[in-house]
Amino acid sequence: MSNQVEIPKTDTIIVYSTVWCPDCKRAKKFFGEQRIPYQNVDIEKDPEAMAFVEQINNGMRVVPTIIFPDGSILTEPSNAELASKLGLQTKAQRQFYDSIVIGSGPAGLTAALYMAREGKDVLVIEKGGLGGQVGITQMLDNFPGFDEGIPGAEFADRVVRQARRFGVEILQAQDVVRLTEDCDYQCVITGDGSEYGTKAVLLATGASYRKLDVPGEDSLIGSNIHFCATCDGAFYKGKKVLVIGGGNSGFEEGLFLTKFADQVDIVEFLPEVKASQILQDKVAARADMSVTVNHAVKEFRGKNELEAVMVEDRASGEIKEWHYDGVFVFIGLSPNAELVKDKAEIDQYGFVKTAASLMTTVPGVFAAGDVRSGSTKQVASAAGEGATAALNIREYLKTV
Repeated sequence: MSNQVEIPKTDTIIVYSTVWCPDCKRAKKFFGEQRIPYQNVDIEKDPEAMAFVEQINNGMRVVPTIIFPDGSILTEPSNAELASKLGLQTKAQRQFYDSIVIGSGPAGLTAALYMAREGKDVLVIEKGGLGGQVGITQMLDNFPGFDEGIPGAEFADRVVRQARRFGVEILQAQDVVRLTEDCDYQCVITGDGSEYGTKAVLLATGASYRKLDVPGEDSLIGSNIHFCATCDGAFYKGKKVLVIGGGNSGFEEGLFLTKFADQVDIVEFLPEVKASQILQDKVAARADMSVTVNHAVKEFRGKNELEAVMVEDRASGEIKEWHYDGVFVFIGLSPNAELVKDKAEIDQYGFVKTAASLMTTVPGVFAAGDVRSGSTKQVASAAGEGATAALNIREYLKTV
C-alpha cells in the first residue's frame, strides 16, 4: 500500500464493493449476521471511490476493500480474518464441557446461564449475531417485565452479559458443521476443524426466514433482496421497497422500514393478511404504506441489480411488472435442524421432535426454542424452554 494514500477518517466500517462480487456479498453478510454496522460504497457508481480503491491496491481494482475506524484496511478478507479484526472469540478455551449449547438466542442463553449458575462448564457456539433473531427485532412489547417494551438488540445484549456474568463461554462467528457420538459423549465439530466433547448438547439453533425460491432470487440476495430490515433497511433511504409477507413479521418490519424508505408496500399471497389488528391499523394509518393481497411473486428480473418484480394477480391470472429499489422477504420460518436431520426424529416440516424432557431421540441431545417441533416461536416461551432444558440436562448429567 502506498504511503501517499490518505485513509478517510470514519466512525463506522466502510465496505467498498460491487454488486456482482461474491466476496463482497459474503463480507456484507458476515457484518449483517454479526450485527456490525457498516457503510456500503458501490465503486461502479462512485468514480472517486473507484480511484481510491485502485490507489489502495497499487492500481488494482480489488473488492471488497474494507476500511475500519482505526484506519486499518483489509482487502478480500476471509470471514476468519474479519472475526479476528473484530476481536470475536472463535476458539474455545478447553476441549471438554459439561454441556455445549448450539445457538445464542433466548433459549440457548437462558439454558446456558441456568447451567453455569449451578457450576457447570458451559460453551455456547453461535455463527451469527449473539441473541439470535431477537437481536434484529425492532421492539419487544410482549416480554414480561418490560412494561414500556425494549429494543430487541438491547434485550439480546442484556442476556449475553448475564450469561457471561455466570461464566458462560461464548464462541462467535463459528459454525457447527457436525455432531458425532462417542459412547456416552457427543463430539461437536466446528467449521475451523476444532472438536469439542460434551456430555449433553442443547440444539437451540432457531429458525431462518424462508426464501421464495422463485427465479432470480438467489442472484439478488444481499444486493436487492433481504431478510432483515434492521440489518439492511438503512440502504434504502429515500427509496421505494416491497415487503413480501402479510404476517406480523412483514407488518412489523415494514413499519420499521418507513424510518428510511419513502414508500413501503406489502404484498400477501393469500386473500387476507395474517397480521394482528393493531399492526394492520398502524399500517392503514400511514400514507407511505400500502397492502396488496392475493398476489404471488413469481420472478425477480435483473442480473446484478433488481430491474423488476413479476407478480401474478391470483384472482385474474394477470401478470404485473412492479418496480422497487429493494425487496424484503418475510414469509415464515424454516428450522435450522441440519445437524440432526439424519439422526433425530423430525416432523413433516423439518422441526425437531422432543420428549417432555426436551431430549430428542438421540440420547444426550436436547432441543429448545424455534427449532423444536411444537414451539410457539415466541421469545418468552423460548426463554422458558431454555430454563426447562437446563433443568432436564442437569438431571441427565447425573446419569452419565
